[in-house]
Amino acid sequence: MDRQLTLMVVHAHPDDECLSTGGILARYTDEGIRTVLVTCTNGEQGDDQGGVKPGEPGHDDAAVAERRLAELRESVSHLGIDHLELLGYRDSGMDGWDANAHPDAFANVPVETAAAKLAALMEHYRPQVVVTYDETGGGGYGHPDHVQTHRITVAATESTGIPDKLYYTAIPRAAIKRMFELMRDSGVDLGGFEPSDDFGTPDERVTSLVDVTPFVERKLKALKAHESQGENIFLLRMPEEAQHQAFAHEAFERKLCKVDAPDQEDDLFAGLRDT
Repeated sequence: MDRQLTLMVVHAHPDDECLSTGGILARYTDEGIRTVLVTCTNGEQGDDQGGVKPGEPGHDDAAVAERRLAELRESVSHLGIDHLELLGYRDSGMDGWDANAHPDAFANVPVETAAAKLAALMEHYRPQVVVTYDETGGGGYGHPDHVQTHRITVAATESTGIPDKLYYTAIPRAAIKRMFELMRDSGVDLGGFEPSDDFGTPDERVTSLVDVTPFVERKLKALKAHESQGENIFLLRMPEEAQHQAFAHEAFERKLCKVDAPDQEDDLFAGLRDT
């Protein structure tokens, strides 16, 4: 029996769905492909009301999680995602934070335990295409929850054997260079941040570039839905023209392909559609 074409995207935190995959989620939903977003943590280590940081007096982890999950649901509505699945793990915080040591932090959960929960979702939805981060957490990001998300997605993919194609989100180094040049030329305050030469995905590893130009506005609405984290989303401070240029394409590295598809793709469902 033919399976319904399904895209499953696995992310670490509320708001991660927007930048690297918001366009494909909106595009493929509009094309009639079933879209499933899996969010692994509740985002407890985000900013609280008034910009109170994790670990500072007055930071309420439970309240932050509740707010961030509400923002996530609004983002999902803007992108038109069909199904949102929450694994419900505790946000581990950035690498080196005290939150890393919490016994319930996602990064401290045995990979096989979390992978089993994700595998059950794969069994339920039976996605042909799965997208997550690479082994560095996404272009060298290194966030413990992103790295753990990579690990459990690969494990669930291998244990179920269900996905026909597995992709890692990619941030091409050439695109990063262009984006930061554009931001500097536009007068955006980068707070002294300058990407290193090895930041991002080596260009030769990028196999798939998807045009999501018609969905840029929806991506921006979804990103703005995460209002509590707005201070940390510097891309929202870019001029409109620069935002459109930065958000118009999404790049990926294909790591698994069981079907006949070109080496360089502009469609993650290449080889899977009826001809």
